[in-house]
Amino acid sequence: MQGLADFLKSIGAARFGAMIAVTAALIGFFAFVIMRVTTPQMTTLFTDLSVEDSSGIIKDLERQGIQFEIRNEGSIIMVPKDKVTRLRMKLAEGGLPKGGGVGYEVFDKSDALGTTSFVQNINHLRALEGELARTIRAIDRIQAARVHLVLPERPLFAREAPEPSASIVVRVRGSLEAQQIRAIRHLVASAVNGLKPQRVSIVDEAGQLLADGAATDPEQAVGDERRISFEKRMRKQVEDIVSSVVGSGRARVQLSADFDFNKITQTSDKFDPEGRVLRSSQTREEQSMTADNNGQVTVNNELPGNQQNNGVAAKDQSKKSEETNNYEISRTTKTEVTEAGRVNRISVAVLVDGIYSKNDKGELAYQDRTKEQLDRIATLVRSAIGFDQKRGDQVEVVNLRFADAPSTAPIGEPGGFLGMLQFTKDDVMYFVELGVMMLLGLIVLFLVIRPLVKRILASDEVAAAISGVLAGPAASEESAPAGQALLPSGTASAIDVATIQGQVHAQSVHRVGELAERNPNETVAIIRQWLTEPAK
Repeated sequence: MQGLADFLKSIGAARFGAMIAVTAALIGFFAFVIMRVTTPQMTTLFTDLSVEDSSGIIKDLERQGIQFEIRNEGSIIMVPKDKVTRLRMKLAEGGLPKGGGVGYEVFDKSDALGTTSFVQNINHLRALEGELARTIRAIDRIQAARVHLVLPERPLFAREAPEPSASIVVRVRGSLEAQQIRAIRHLVASAVNGLKPQRVSIVDEAGQLLADGAATDPEQAVGDERRISFEKRMRKQVEDIVSSVVGSGRARVQLSADFDFNKITQTSDKFDPEGRVLRSSQTREEQSMTADNNGQVTVNNELPGNQQNNGVAAKDQSKKSEETNNYEISRTTKTEVTEAGRVNRISVAVLVDGIYSKNDKGELAYQDRTKEQLDRIATLVRSAIGFDQKRGDQVEVVNLRFADAPSTAPIGEPGGFLGMLQFTKDDVMYFVELGVMMLLGLIVLFLVIRPLVKRILASDEVAAAISGVLAGPAASEESAPAGQALLPSGTASAIDVATIQGQVHAQSVHRVGELAERNPNETVAIIRQWLTEPAK
């Protein structure tokens, strides 16, 4: 203990305080490095959680004793990466997350014997609204949804029942497309009996009305969506086939389609005269005979029962035959219904960039494409859109230089060792973090700890060596001239080794000279301390 106390007194209060501060800083740094390295890598368990689901999941994780982190005010929960799959299956077994609403599970724990019909109807409505909200949240870009259904009961002795309606509030990332809004309306209308898509209103979190629930012309809206979808699909096909020739991003395509949304119903009758069929036939024959009376008109001839003169023959006889045939002529009735949405005309404009090649100076030089190449591209475009000249389709392919030149550095897939191991981004960042921690540890070890320990040890050696030299034989001190005393310059040449007797003394002096040369500041400080001490 006495030696330790003497050592602490010898190093001084300032140096002792500096050593304590450096030691505490080093302990804290290495503790942080060890804790950071030993901490498991965290990954996302669930995102976009409601407050109810988040509280239920946290309670279950605490019960299992699993480490977790909460971010974004509880909507995101992080767990160790090696346990995320098992935890998801375990939580799904317990019905978590529920999706922020009550579904048909409301009937799992209800007492059906003591429940009135009114409560059952309310629970059914809640369950239906919750299930619809969960289904809507499964659509892309929708973070949360809430559904309100109005299902009026039919009054007694009423001929017409009130129509049901629905209101939906959604929270989205970005904006919804018209097709997605229409899909939500039809989804809800199909799930509720008697609900029409036009009676569904949709509002976003900003209060913007996406669907007003009172569409006066739904067919027109459907026609516009059909035209937009057709133009988008055809534009993508043309861009794909042109980009494969001129390069990715070196072509711009604009396509416009003219649709006819009029519905036409046409009925026509066709008669075939060659296809006759006998339906009925009628034959009629008449025969008459008259006698010749020489044209005399007498009373005797007109009396009934008057006998003709014997030997007088008939002079006039007639016969008539009549035949009537009825035929059926073949008849064809044709009804044609032309649905709305016919393509009347397609116009395509294609803008392609030129050819870039390196010149003698290594710079990119622009060159226009030949007319033959443009004609081939136009032929490909006509084939892709189903070009019809009678319909009035138009295709224009123009070569102009783009404002931005293509990038010379190709972006490829990761290869080599990284591609062989197929590291993910999280794995790479984890290894980078470990490497930085190790590098900082080595820097602190070699640039802070090593010089500090070396300086403390060197100071002790210098003090001991100089004390031994000054405590040498008195004969050496008397025989040595006054000008050859130890000088505070700290150089080895200031000591005349030849005047010192004894090999051991010479080695000590030589060692003191080397230490003083390597540590001039410490040597000067020790000598100054000796000079300030009172003589004994």
